[in-house]
Amino acid sequence: MDQRPPAEETALDRLTALVAGDLATVNEVILDRMQSPVELIPQLAGYIVASGGKRLRPVLTLACARLCGHDGSRAPMLAAAVEFIHTATLLHDDVVDESDLRRGQASANEIFGNKPSVLVGDFLFARSFQLMVQDGSLDVLRILSEASAVIAEGEVLQLAASNDTGTTEATYLQVIEAKTAALFGAACQVGAVVAGAPAEYEEAVRSFGVKLGMAFQLIDDVLDYSALQARLGKTIGDDFREGKLTLPVVLAFSGGDETERTFWRRTLEEQDIRGDDLDHAIALMRRHGALDATVERARLYAAQARAALDGFAPGTMRDTLRDVVDFCVDRDY
Repeated sequence: MDQRPPAEETALDRLTALVAGDLATVNEVILDRMQSPVELIPQLAGYIVASGGKRLRPVLTLACARLCGHDGSRAPMLAAAVEFIHTATLLHDDVVDESDLRRGQASANEIFGNKPSVLVGDFLFARSFQLMVQDGSLDVLRILSEASAVIAEGEVLQLAASNDTGTTEATYLQVIEAKTAALFGAACQVGAVVAGAPAEYEEAVRSFGVKLGMAFQLIDDVLDYSALQARLGKTIGDDFREGKLTLPVVLAFSGGDETERTFWRRTLEEQDIRGDDLDHAIALMRRHGALDATVERARLYAAQARAALDGFAPGTMRDTLRDVVDFCVDRDY
């Protein structure tokens, strides 16, 4: 049996190692700024912060700052702000989705309840803005505040489309660009801003982040119907049980006959899910090539992400960032 580590882990490990010193500072800032005399706040925040995430977004902030020539102390503070925004959205997402698992363990709302999870998410959003104000850059504040607003809009758009089999591919892509890709793009862009990079470099890393985020989310959509729980960190079919209209479902529904569409309406719109419905859903997706088509769309975004870095000189940081695109796309599916 082949025991070699997956190539995507190697790429992320390499990128993380390149910014290891700054990432240690990020972790110190996170631990410091999630403290509060209100005991439940650090208890709940600490639970989700320590729940096994790879810190991909703050790593991207640090890496893009280095790529653009920054070697100061601003990037770690803003990378911590990015992680607080991300963590706050996770807390809110799990409440909205009524999720009981996060990365393979009980979600914060399952342990602490919905109300504390929402309020601690609000606290972390506030902490992120305190870090931005401390940095003092109006450009940084503009970028991250706009991203935060877009994420919230994406959440509402997804809620409006939830359990709606009439959701189109265009609408779904709009949802994930807002919910996922916007923060990837902002995380990369603020790295260029703190480096004082020219506008064309700032736009290049922003575009890199957005396209990477799109590819990342599309592969997540596929993994929900095909990956082992140990690799994915959650059970297969969570999206299906929650009635989420992700791209594989949208494509399978649009390609299906009326009998198949009746099945999708019963399971997703009416939430009438029976014993072998998940297996049948996966079979329909494979029949219509919906999973493969979603992967191909992810690969197109990945190619655009790699191309966005073409204007930077070849080097370890640029090349490793391009390898991380493969980390996000070439996961088991």
